[in-house]
Amino acid sequence: MGGQACVLYGAAEFSRDVDLAIVAGPANLSRLRAALAELRADVIAVPPFELKYLRKGHAIHFRCQAPEVSGLRIDVMTKMRGVDDFSKLWRRRVTFRADDGTPYHLMSLPDLVCAKKTQRDKDWPMIRRLIEADYFEHPEQPTTRRLRF
Repeated sequence: MGGQACVLYGAAEFSRDVDLAIVAGPANLSRLRAALAELRADVIAVPPFELKYLRKGHAIHFRCQAPEVSGLRIDVMTKMRGVDDFSKLWRRRVTFRADDGTPYHLMSLPDLVCAKKTQRDKDWPMIRRLIEADYFEHPEQPTTRRLRF
C-alpha cells in the first residue's frame, strides 16, 4: 500500500520498505507472525508487536534478517489517517497478477492517493505521478468516476 503499490500502478518510486495493511485479528496475527518468523524479522521500534497496539492504529516496524531479504523493513498497520477502514478498502482493492500468476492486492488508486496525502513532502510528487500514470493508462475512458477522481 506504499511505495511498492506506486510501482505497480506505474508511478515508479524507489522504496526501502514494504507497507502492509492487515485486519487486526488473532488469526491474521498468527499468520503474520509465521511469515515474519520465516523472514527472521525483528521489531525495530516501539510499540511491541501486539494486537492491542495495531487496533489503536499504531504501526509496527520490523527489520528482516533472513539472507535473501536482509535489511528489508516491513511496516504493518491496520488503520491509516485519511482513508476508510480496512473492510471498505478491501472491497475497493485492485488485484494485479504477476507473470507467474501470483496475485497482489493493492489499495484502489483513489484510496492510495488519499493515503499519500500526508505531511511528508516526498508524498506530494508521488500523488502527481499516480494521477498522471492513471490518466495515461486510460486516455479513452473519461468515466464519471475517473473525472471525479
